Amino acid sequence: MKKATSRTTKTSAKRGAKAKTRGRAKPTRDKTPVKSGVVPDSDLPPDSEAPQSSRAAGAIASAWAMKARGRRLDTILRALPEEQLLGLAKRVGIRVDEKKRIDGPAQVARALVRLPDVREPRRLPGASVELLRRIAEARGSLTVATLPNGLEILVRRGIVFARHVGEGIELILPTALLIQLASWESEDPRSLRALLSDAPFETAGAIANHYLGRTAAPPIALSLEPAWEILGDADRLREELDQIAHQERRLLDQLEQVGGEVDTQELMDLEREPMRVRGAYGVAAGRRGAAFSLEKRGFLFPLHPNRYVVPTEVAVLIGAERSARRKERRAAIRGAVVAEDHLPRRARFSTAPGTWAIALALAFKDSGVEIRGGLGTPRSLVNRLAQRFGRETETTALIVCLSRAVGLWEQEGLTRAAPPGGLTTEELSRQLFDAWRRGGAWDEARPDAELMRVAKEQRDTSPVGVVRDMVVDALQDLGEGQWVPYNSLYDYLKNDPRTGSITRLFARWSERVGIDSPDPMAVARRVLLESLPALGVVDLGGADVNAASGSGELASLALRLTARGRRYVSESKGGPSIQEPSGFSEPFELTIGTDAIVADVLDLGACSDIGGLQPTLVMDLSRAAISRGLASGLDADTMRQRIEAIAPVSAELSAALEDVGTIVGQASLTPAGGFLWVEDHDVRELLRTRAPAADLFVDPSPPGGLLTLPGVEGDRLKRRCRALGVDVEVEEGQTRARRHSSAPPPMRSATKLRTSSASNQEAGGRRVSWRPTGNGKS
Repeated sequence: MKKATSRTTKTSAKRGAKAKTRGRAKPTRDKTPVKSGVVPDSDLPPDSEAPQSSRAAGAIASAWAMKARGRRLDTILRALPEEQLLGLAKRVGIRVDEKKRIDGPAQVARALVRLPDVREPRRLPGASVELLRRIAEARGSLTVATLPNGLEILVRRGIVFARHVGEGIELILPTALLIQLASWESEDPRSLRALLSDAPFETAGAIANHYLGRTAAPPIALSLEPAWEILGDADRLREELDQIAHQERRLLDQLEQVGGEVDTQELMDLEREPMRVRGAYGVAAGRRGAAFSLEKRGFLFPLHPNRYVVPTEVAVLIGAERSARRKERRAAIRGAVVAEDHLPRRARFSTAPGTWAIALALAFKDSGVEIRGGLGTPRSLVNRLAQRFGRETETTALIVCLSRAVGLWEQEGLTRAAPPGGLTTEELSRQLFDAWRRGGAWDEARPDAELMRVAKEQRDTSPVGVVRDMVVDALQDLGEGQWVPYNSLYDYLKNDPRTGSITRLFARWSERVGIDSPDPMAVARRVLLESLPALGVVDLGGADVNAASGSGELASLALRLTARGRRYVSESKGGPSIQEPSGFSEPFELTIGTDAIVADVLDLGACSDIGGLQPTLVMDLSRAAISRGLASGLDADTMRQRIEAIAPVSAELSAALEDVGTIVGQASLTPAGGFLWVEDHDVRELLRTRAPAADLFVDPSPPGGLLTLPGVEGDRLKRRCRALGVDVEVEEGQTRARRHSSAPPPMRSATKLRTSSASNQEAGGRRVSWRPTGNGKS
């Protein structure tokens, strides 16, 4: 009995010693001093240092997987030097307890993911929010040449980390924070990242458990990092889809055929699940079967209160084979269209929206209107901008909405260091098209297509993305570099197999948002005749070009996919493009080309006017605009540098800049509270030099009177001047000084005389004589 007790005591002591050792152990750190928030280049650990998912446990990690694993929050914090980690914990208010079983970096990581700054971006400055979204659009890693605005507060809060990569700087948003970031206007609301950030706890926990291969421990954001390394990579996602069971693949295929969105009742019917469990919102899906298997893999997400959606990335991979078969079925219609020539007699060619968006941003900056983030653009402002540039109101509202969605109107954080300020005008046009294609900002199914006009909790996007895909597919099939009659394109869209499912999805969406169900073909017509021409993707032509705005016969209308549009709708973002360099068409008119940087053009707006917008943006650098730039605080050298950043300065403009930069004189500004008219020179000298009135005036003052110091009250001025025998009168808004008597002022005591002499010496050593005039008036 004693022996057993002794063994138990020894075992307990050993366990306590081990736990104590684990609690006090500290990882070895690199003591190389680096800047705050900068991660050393050796932050990519070997495969054995990070937990692997169940699918990738025995496989060789790819280069992207290694890089993604290096973006885990715990890995980044372990790469920081000790002093930087402790400084971050102190700034954020995290208490590191050495007695805990987990070490310091793990404690800081758990505290950072619980901070509300990422889930509630309104707590951060506008420049920081825009930079955070641009990094998220770059999948958590954005390389810049210089540090952009808004980065400091993100680094100090432990949200973004930076490290030197070659000649640039890589901004890293840790995966645990990336999947928590709230969705914004230019993001696809059906993307994997957006759905994962809004997923309920049960779904997020099931996904984390599946890819971890064990039960996930809170906080759930840290447990979801291995899952995102697979779901965020297209190649690894395709491999994961290939390995699912046949029943699950069949269910995914059926869901994609009906538009990728169903209610619970339809999901159970497609799954052929005989059991039905009814809850507060109707039929509830069970936690078993093919549907739950897809849910825990991140291929199917539940939406409150009774819907299930397939993420966009998954739907694209599932429907790839069907898209290929759809092209073969419509080959006959395409052959009939291509066989004839439908060249119109007249046409209206579309232009790139990038320069137009820059012109709208410049006009908004000059308007002085303030728009709070997350709210729609005032209709009055959109109407004024449309009238100013001679464009239609609806197309102007589209470009304004997309410009705000990509951050072009956020002047505070717009620099060359990060997009969109660091993009060229051609790249900006592509970014506007991508923001429209994702469907988070503009919705043609609504009467008012700008989603920001709707309350944030009611911004339920319609299935307009499927209609856009149908239109783009039809244009690629029929309008590959040639004109297509509108009627043929309309019939082509009506024969699309997706039309039936889209009608059902629109009906259900209209019931949720409380509006009339739109006709999918009417939405397609709005996409064809309004959105795509404004984005520079489609040219309109025919006997009556105004048919696009609702007048005339649509039968006479023809459409063509532009070369720019073919680059936009292609999978690769590269490809040949027409380069239009910037230059001076006239001595004072600068034409903005496709190579101009967005931030440089916006900086030029302070000393220029918008000269024209047909077909490209022309900046008028007249002498009046240059003078306005000088009045705003810019000197001639600064204006020259801003112009040369876009194009070489012309000889005439260079001479104008030299003229305005020539200094012909200097002046000094002195604050004053008022002006006292004193026409008599002797009285003026008396008030200026003799106490008690001398300390009330600005010295020197202009001829004809005295300037009073700021804050001098009228009663005080009257009393001080009356003590010297001078009356101050106010007549018709003018303050005048009049001599009270022709007799000289009374004698002062010796002390006061010495004070007056000292005041005269401080004023310049000039003696003041008091000589009364004949009439006694000033």
